[in-house]
Amino acid sequence: MSPTNSSEPLVEHLDRGPLTKHEMAARVARDIPHGSYVNLGIGRPTLVADHLPQGAEVVLHTENGMLNMGPAAQDGQIDPDLINAGKIPVTELPGAAYFHHADSFAMMRGGHLDICVLGAFQVSSAGDLANWHTGASDAIPAVGGAMDLAIGAKRVFVMMTLFTKDGVPKLVPECTYPLTGIGCVDRAYTDFATFRVGPEGATVLETFGISHDDLAQRLEVALSRPAGV
Repeated sequence: MSPTNSSEPLVEHLDRGPLTKHEMAARVARDIPHGSYVNLGIGRPTLVADHLPQGAEVVLHTENGMLNMGPAAQDGQIDPDLINAGKIPVTELPGAAYFHHADSFAMMRGGHLDICVLGAFQVSSAGDLANWHTGASDAIPAVGGAMDLAIGAKRVFVMMTLFTKDGVPKLVPECTYPLTGIGCVDRAYTDFATFRVGPEGATVLETFGISHDDLAQRLEVALSRPAGV
């Protein structure tokens, strides 16, 4: 299924609660066009591999050196030498290829990936991304290949919870954590809503368990509705 068109009306799912992490992954998977080459970042984004529609022509890339990665390996399928970048055992699909780590990064940096799906600590309404360091003195920085992916992929989807455990919004007017990339994020998929972000600000495309108006009261970001709504 192609990404949600900006002219489509806002959809408010008020009859259900916020999405689980697997439902978020399925929501992301719906918006990945057929024929795409896609990198799934460490953490929640790896779940997208398990929710791609059957028969979807999507080639998954993992930065430790594999193309055409399949879903996570189940009991009896696990090969300790076959893992993704997050060290999770995975399966291989017909035509899978393996290559050196440096070649994998050349693919990421060279603009050969159509989409990458990353986690985030913060995303700004302008599409800035902060996902490698909270800035806390006791935090362990873990940038990995995030900077390469954020700038090298043609489109960047972020998959994250909308609020921290303390209720602090992660979609913000400006990132306060160290940046991974500037203006690189196209979509933010969260448990409460799906957003389009960029130079024109944040637009709510879909909500889950909360109305647009209630969501606007919980965020400091000015929220637009899709065109025509």
